[in-house]
Amino acid sequence: MPAAAPSWPESLQGTAAVAVIERAIDRQRLSHSLLLTGDEYETLVAVAQAIADRLLYPAGSPATTRFHPNDHPDAFSLRPAGKMRQIKAGKSADDPGTMREFIRKIAVSASVGDHKVGFIHEADRMNTATANIFLKTLEEPPAHTTLLVLTTRPYALLPTIRSRCLNFRFPSAEVGYLPDGWRAWLDDYHQWLTRLSSGVSDRAGVAEAIFGAYGLTARFGVILDAAVGEAWKAQKANLPGDLEDDEKVALETGLANGLRLKLFAGIEHATRDFALAGISSGDESYRRAFTTAVEKLESSVGLLRVNLNAQAALESFLLASLRIWAARK
Repeated sequence: MPAAAPSWPESLQGTAAVAVIERAIDRQRLSHSLLLTGDEYETLVAVAQAIADRLLYPAGSPATTRFHPNDHPDAFSLRPAGKMRQIKAGKSADDPGTMREFIRKIAVSASVGDHKVGFIHEADRMNTATANIFLKTLEEPPAHTTLLVLTTRPYALLPTIRSRCLNFRFPSAEVGYLPDGWRAWLDDYHQWLTRLSSGVSDRAGVAEAIFGAYGLTARFGVILDAAVGEAWKAQKANLPGDLEDDEKVALETGLANGLRLKLFAGIEHATRDFALAGISSGDESYRRAFTTAVEKLESSVGLLRVNLNAQAALESFLLASLRIWAARK
């Protein structure tokens, strides 16, 4: 009896990311390497298996031949091993459970269908030697092969690895908190990116783009302050009565930091969804612009950890985005 086809996690069904992946697979235009990130590793595994199944069994494949990706002869997995839980480079291509063996396996022709899939689990466990070996494979991937790189810690990977993969971040099954006005902010941000990517060729267009960036920054501050105030009011009502004032300050600060990081994560998701629409149409300039934009966003988020004001961080990111997307072509 054929194995059941892995399905998308219920919380992700109908999302923009899933729609883009499905469309790219149907058109045979999916990138050769995908970086799958998120907060719940189980979600990433489920996503990777759903992608692999659709690649290994294109529409119209006979159901009687279906294997689960865990058992498919053209699907290969590499995981951390040993007490140190590292993905080792290996001394030779015959060294089991190593990157060199994994590369040897995916280099051979598919044995059942026309496609192969490689899973690199917990990719952040690669040491430098392993990462550099894998990087060479990303630069010259085997034909008819898709590499799925899974990690909850994408920033622990080499930037060169991240830049050579099409990045997807998947939220956990829990529905995230959306402050009042945030959905409208994201819609306006999407429209701002659309105008930039269409080209800014005169002074009036530049001025409009700059004013748009500062408008988004000002609204971001209002939304964040209101969200922190509302969330802190709800949390404070449930705090023990014997907490010291400095403990309350620490809790409120932690709450504010968590909320602003969630909003910046939402900006990353919105940027990704915007870029993926262009990438799926075959315009590779969107991939380059997205990679550069995410690097700038990561830098801005990193500065938040040294007490840079959230609005200043966003302003820096938006002004950089103006240059990145306006110069996309």
